[in-house]
Amino acid sequence: MSIHLESYSDRYESQIACFQLTDEQLQFTGSPVESILVAKSDEDRYPILVLDDEEIVTYFVLHKNEGVTPYSNNQKAILLRTFSTDFRYQGRGYAKQSLLELPRFVKMNFPEITEVVLAVNLKNIAAQSLYLKCGFIDEGARTMGSHGELIIMSLKVNVLI
Repeated sequence: MSIHLESYSDRYESQIACFQLTDEQLQFTGSPVESILVAKSDEDRYPILVLDDEEIVTYFVLHKNEGVTPYSNNQKAILLRTFSTDFRYQGRGYAKQSLLELPRFVKMNFPEITEVVLAVNLKNIAAQSLYLKCGFIDEGARTMGSHGELIIMSLKVNVLI
């Protein structure tokens, strides 16, 4: 598997329109199509594609400034949100590989960032396990989200390059 992370551009619009998520996945994340629309009117949101041989397999958004505020006091943090793997590619290690590549991508594209923060639903055990395996730390912070309690996790990126 040889993946690479790339910022979204409109040349991927038709592929993103075909990105498939199950109803179960949609309990915990938003659709890439909707999040790209939001990002187009918010300069602090950066849609990121994970590609395997030019096929979009995983998708997420990095959100600076106001996006991070509910979850961290660190002015140099960025929020990882809307993280999902296309249903057709699940179970192949793409999500894990994406998260392992994330620190390098962040340092290359956002050199001022020292931490990636995320909020994961308490009921989403599979995602929690994945984030922990990939170096995210649960320091005990919790908050309420629209679909229940969220666990706040973070990953320091300033020392990983």
